[in-house]
Amino acid sequence: MKLEIDAQTGVPLTDQLVTQIESQIRSRRVLAGAKLPSIRQLAADQHISRFPVIEAYDRLASRGLIQPKHGSGFYVASHIDDEDRRPGGCDPRLAEEESSQILQQFNYPGETLKLSSGFVPESWRDVDGITQAIRHASRMDVSSVIDYAMPYGDTSLRHQVQLRLHHLDIDADLQHVMITHGASQALDLVIRFMLKAGDTVFVEDPGYYNLFGLLKLQGVRLVGVPRLVTGPDIDAAEELLKRHQPKLFFINTVFQNPTATNVAPQVAFRLLQLAQQHGFSIVEDDIYADFQAVPTQRLASLDQLDRVIYIGGLSKTLSSSLRIGYLAASKSLVKNLVDVKVLTSLGGSRFSEAVAANLLERGTYRKYLERLRRRVRDALSGAAQQLEACGWDVFGEPSGGNFVWAKVPGIDDSAVLVEEALKFGITLAPGNYYRPNGETCPWVRINSAYTGDRRATRFFEHMGARGTDDAPGAEPLKIPAGA
Repeated sequence: MKLEIDAQTGVPLTDQLVTQIESQIRSRRVLAGAKLPSIRQLAADQHISRFPVIEAYDRLASRGLIQPKHGSGFYVASHIDDEDRRPGGCDPRLAEEESSQILQQFNYPGETLKLSSGFVPESWRDVDGITQAIRHASRMDVSSVIDYAMPYGDTSLRHQVQLRLHHLDIDADLQHVMITHGASQALDLVIRFMLKAGDTVFVEDPGYYNLFGLLKLQGVRLVGVPRLVTGPDIDAAEELLKRHQPKLFFINTVFQNPTATNVAPQVAFRLLQLAQQHGFSIVEDDIYADFQAVPTQRLASLDQLDRVIYIGGLSKTLSSSLRIGYLAASKSLVKNLVDVKVLTSLGGSRFSEAVAANLLERGTYRKYLERLRRRVRDALSGAAQQLEACGWDVFGEPSGGNFVWAKVPGIDDSAVLVEEALKFGITLAPGNYYRPNGETCPWVRINSAYTGDRRATRFFEHMGARGTDDAPGAEPLKIPAGA
């Protein structure tokens, strides 16, 4: 077990030990049943006292990651490497591999700085507004506390979504709109209903890792289309369409995850032309729409829900816990998706929907967004400047949202950045998480909200100093071999 403990980083020694050992256990570099170094041996190897080691082993044991055996020492817990197959024929290794990117945001010690996190900080949220809406729903709509939600979703909330769609020039009535348990459920419903094992879809490269996992669990083949600053690479897409017949093309239009770029109008027009010519539909994932103060062109506004399925939600801005998403599509497709929703989950949370409707109707959410956008804008601008000043390359010029897609010149595999970050008490997700088939990638996603932390500053400076001055700048990703 290789550890690199540095007393000069300012991160407590115990935290460094816990973070690095846990990372090696969860990534299976240290396998279940393996014996860990004794407290005395580990302290001697790292030239530190035994007290941080004792505390670190205690924390790891309390999390169920290691097990002490009296008179023998400490061992990696056996359940970490459980290979039993689960009911339903799902290979747990596939599920674990595809979900690890998400679990990383929750599993690492709370003391670490989660620099790749997809979350807005709690201090930026309108907690008071949410709690007031909760009290209002509890008093005024008691049935929402105990009853099932309507299959299509709360009518008042759907009306609010309809107004938001009209603001984006998407002409939809209530029958075009359904509420989902977060945008993830909307994606899942589309995949369940419209795809079967063996089908091919186009996805963005880099793109949203949770989507990739959902598709792979259904046995769907992913073909990556490089994401440029202006959106999907149209020339690459046309070449790929000569060899593949995708049923769907999944696209982030605004503040794309992870590159924070927008689809340019000319690219949007050409995408819709290709969809018409080749007979595929487009799933427009617009989950970051509310970070944008002045709306830009949406695919759904050009297409008016003919070949475009539009997905949005409130989890990224308002509350991850309320789990409010929505989907807009043709009336017939929405009806079919509601049927699938009822069969798989009965419905959403009537209480969460009532709370969200109250926040939208009373203008609380609108006022909160104005404050949030200012904070996000300032943080993003500062983060990009900070990274470039430290010698990092930033992909294009981030246009909004809270992500920066960045790399260090001369480092071809971002796994190096991940390992180095651990020394500073930082967890990073490697760039291959955001590629359809896990290809090696030099880039990492950085949440600008956390770049002001001194650990981040020291890490950026440390890695920038390792970069090479003559390395090439930000280049678009190439089409994966064999696509």
